[in-house]
Amino acid sequence: LEIEEPEGAAVMDVANVPLTTRASSARSKQRPVAMWGIAGLAVAASVTIVVLAFSNDELTEPWVRAGLALWVVVPYVGAGLLAWRRRPDSRLGPLMVAAGFATFLSTLSWSTEAAVSTVGLIFDFLPPVLFVHVFLAFPSGRLPSSAERSLVATAYVVSAGFSLVRMLLGAFGDSNLLSVVERPVWPAGLERAQLLAISGISLAAIGALAARRRDRVRPLRRSRAVLVDSFVGALLMIAALFVIAAFNGPGFETLRRVTFLAIGVAPVVFLIELGQARLARTAVGDLLVELGEDPPPADLRDALARALRDPTLTLAYWLPQFGSWADTDGHPVEVPEPGGARASTVIDRKGVAVAVLLHSPALREEPELVAAVSAAAAIALENGRLQAELRARVDELAGSRARVIGAEQKERQRLERNLHDGAQQRLVALSLELGLLEEQLASDPKARDRVGVARNTIALSLAELRDIARGIHPAVVSAHGLAVALEELAANAPVRVSLQIDLDDRVAEPLEVAAYYLVCESLANIAKHAQARSAIITVGRDGRWLVVEVSDDGIGGADSERGTGLRGLADRVEALGGRLRVWSPVEAGTRVRAEFPCAS
Repeated sequence: LEIEEPEGAAVMDVANVPLTTRASSARSKQRPVAMWGIAGLAVAASVTIVVLAFSNDELTEPWVRAGLALWVVVPYVGAGLLAWRRRPDSRLGPLMVAAGFATFLSTLSWSTEAAVSTVGLIFDFLPPVLFVHVFLAFPSGRLPSSAERSLVATAYVVSAGFSLVRMLLGAFGDSNLLSVVERPVWPAGLERAQLLAISGISLAAIGALAARRRDRVRPLRRSRAVLVDSFVGALLMIAALFVIAAFNGPGFETLRRVTFLAIGVAPVVFLIELGQARLARTAVGDLLVELGEDPPPADLRDALARALRDPTLTLAYWLPQFGSWADTDGHPVEVPEPGGARASTVIDRKGVAVAVLLHSPALREEPELVAAVSAAAAIALENGRLQAELRARVDELAGSRARVIGAEQKERQRLERNLHDGAQQRLVALSLELGLLEEQLASDPKARDRVGVARNTIALSLAELRDIARGIHPAVVSAHGLAVALEELAANAPVRVSLQIDLDDRVAEPLEVAAYYLVCESLANIAKHAQARSAIITVGRDGRWLVVEVSDDGIGGADSERGTGLRGLADRVEALGGRLRVWSPVEAGTRVRAEFPCAS
């Protein structure tokens, strides 16, 4: 028989599929069958409990005893199967199922058949230990600390070991087929020790649960807090019941019924918690609505925090060009190591890391919620990553420009100092030498005239050199401050200048130098292009800004893109984090305003 495949059909070579993938697929198919089998066993166990309770004439109030047992068995097996189905990789579901069936096995001691009763007696103390294990292992199914693992291991040893020794020593009479010797006193003492030990273990488990809640960064959701409280209540009842049983105290039967009720409440609250967690994931729908509006990065972080119910959430983006993580402002962010006070979830898109969520470790308990939020936000986070990368590049560019300006200023300062201390000093010395020579040539008028011409030339060269040095770096700014330097500029300006300076003290030298060059270049432009009669220079503070303004009454029409020098001024101002604005309407003068950020 030949089967013709549809054209273009994809053919899978089963031989090339990894064994782990095939095994996982096989387990996925087998799991529902196994769960239905366990559910069938639970039904059979429930029927058996009722039969045992009513077939034993020595058992008082069989309906109550059977009802209390079913109140524990059915919820634990049912909730365990549901948890196992929802989270197959978690051990919590199988543990809850085991706790339910252990309770059933303990009821076998009600049987009138010695063999069945012996099995029940062996497992008589196992249920409370399994309850301790379930409560401490919530929600992952794993015990988080070595101390808790040691506590649970001790509980199993006390439960199984002591029960077996008591049965070997002849406890429980004819119902015990494991009896080897008759030691009436020893089993009673071992039973008391066993009861007190399990009571102490239950109290220690309560302490562990309380410590976990105290150490949490993120508060528990209300339904989860109620669930943990139900764990604590059940453990407290177990501890009290076993202490009363150890000393034959009054009210044992009443307390036992209350304890069974408290133990059976926990899986019911657990089912409610699962429903609440499912409802919590509907917040992903609200998140998708918000993401559809393309929120800015800051609002995106707030939306994610609301969806995850974690106000401490931090959002960082991966910047491949820098090889680091950065927040929405482009600032570096350190991602904590696994197991620390903060947890991290990396979000990738097409196999490439896009962002990371730094959140409370409590969210490790809700992996489906974190996965759903991460998947919904992946595209928006990619856009946010690009914006963060752009901001980081802008910050890097601004830093680079500031370093270039700083290096340029230092180099200018060095050149100005070299000119002042080198060439200018030598020219001054040469002028003095020529003056002495001029006095010695009193008898030669022609030589004196030539020396005089040389001295005038040197004086002119000194003036030009001083102008060059001042253009390279205004030493007067460094030495005396911006106000004095601007007064000198105004005094030598080619037009009438009104100078208004309102500064209580000096500002940072880079700002003073930039302001000086701004005024100097503006006055030069006024002289060359403005055809102005006067200019006004104002310098002062406006909050955290240093404001420098130069205006004239010239013809206007200044253009920063046509080599007037304004473009270079704008670069210098922006390199210091400031902004430059120019108003130059035709025939209405020009106004240049620069604002520099400065400390208050």
